[in-house]
Amino acid sequence: MTLTSRIARRLFRWPPERVFSRHDFMDLGTTDAIGMALMRLNRRGAIRRVRRGYFDRPRTDPLLGEIFPSPTELLSAIARRNGMRFQQGPATAANALGMSDQVPMRVVYETDAPSRTLPWGPKSSIRLIHRSPRDMARAGQLSGLLFAALRSLGKGHVTDRDLSRLQQELKPEHRRQLLRDLPFAPAWMHPFLRKLGEGTAS
Repeated sequence: MTLTSRIARRLFRWPPERVFSRHDFMDLGTTDAIGMALMRLNRRGAIRRVRRGYFDRPRTDPLLGEIFPSPTELLSAIARRNGMRFQQGPATAANALGMSDQVPMRVVYETDAPSRTLPWGPKSSIRLIHRSPRDMARAGQLSGLLFAALRSLGKGHVTDRDLSRLQQELKPEHRRQLLRDLPFAPAWMHPFLRKLGEGTAS
């Protein structure tokens, strides 16, 4: 079986929305050979280049037309390649957790990599904001998402209603993890996190 066929067989086992790069096939051949195989698949229309060095499987919708990968899928592919960590920006995190009704207009993520802006789709972009290693220590975990959401609201704007609503969604293992992750959060967040972790928010 040719390298191109082996790569195609692997990527067609993945979810169609997954973004990938040469890094995801390094066990199959050399960097140059993998790059050439991906170029052949791209020319055939089997895969689509979403930015330099990154691809996905082309998808279309009868009403929406061409569907582009989500920011998270693109950043996940970049993270697999260079080891960076990332998480949703504060405003997006607050909205995702139901602590804010405001839908962010910009696509913002936090990262331990340098700040930069990535093109995304035909007219959009993803803004990456550098955060300290401590801020990113729980990236990819519920704790990290909650820390970001609390930063968005600010110390004086976290209400009992916010905490009560969120507490209802937390599983016991999530509450235990929040208490273990207290050292990674700023001191002003500790009272709120303790209420959530101990199940005393009301």
